[in-house]
Amino acid sequence: MADASFGTARMLTGRCLCGAVEYRVADRFEYAMNCHCSNCRRATGSAFKPFAGVRRGELSLVRGEEARLIYGDEADVHDIHCAACGSLLYSVVREGAYAHVTLGTLVDAPAIRPSAHIFVGSKAAWFQITDDLPQYERFPDD
Repeated sequence: MADASFGTARMLTGRCLCGAVEYRVADRFEYAMNCHCSNCRRATGSAFKPFAGVRRGELSLVRGEEARLIYGDEADVHDIHCAACGSLLYSVVREGAYAHVTLGTLVDAPAIRPSAHIFVGSKAAWFQITDDLPQYERFPDD
């Protein structure tokens, strides 16, 4: 069933560090969290990955299809990086139905803000969470 407001969503721009890959995404994120799992830490080189989840069809590449580096199984869960600068732009998850957009790659500010910390059991030992957001050992159930 089509969303009647599809054409009215504010569109956001995101891009990698070097600008080789650019995407647009509807500001229709359904959730946003800070992921502390070891894979997200390694992929971003940071203590955690702030991301926002949106239905996969709400995101499209504007430029740089040939500059994408796909890490993982393109038919299943995978990450999209820029092959030139290495930026992690988004992850395709939940059986391909969702994209987890890395909030740091957005040029425009989204309406949503992270509401929780996830995979805190594997967070970096040197990092201390100091805010009041809920903390979960894994991805919260829908």
